[in-house]
Amino acid sequence: MSLVRWDPWREMEELLDRYNKSEALQPAGGQEIMPKGDWSPRVDIAETDDEFIIKAEIPDVNKKDVKVSVENGVLTIHGERKQEKEEKGKTYHRIERHYGAFNRSFTIPSSVDTDKIKASFKEGMLEINMEKSEKEKPKALEVKIS
Repeated sequence: MSLVRWDPWREMEELLDRYNKSEALQPAGGQEIMPKGDWSPRVDIAETDDEFIIKAEIPDVNKKDVKVSVENGVLTIHGERKQEKEEKGKTYHRIERHYGAFNRSFTIPSSVDTDKIKASFKEGMLEINMEKSEKEKPKALEVKIS
């Protein structure tokens, strides 16, 4: 059995790295090597009078590697960013982009017509349009003042 020297600072750095990773910040030690999985694309969610719009940034992911599904009122985006193959004569000094599979799930409001959900993918941006059903669209009512 070999003895391993205890380094309290390493434990603190690992804790800080886990926090930074959960907040999508840089690792404290700056030595993260070829991360795999454990990532999710950033999204913007907007609402208009007629629809909800989700925009997800997923650069370097092929359209064929992205799937959007709806089940039991939950919209799920699933995909994978494949790691570049290491080339001879190329030495990586730092890799900060995440690779591997990702999943994002969102609860769909009951006002969404699930039969009319559309998705488009262009230049690393996935846009999902979820049309509101006719019965749920807000109507302006004039209130008479007496």
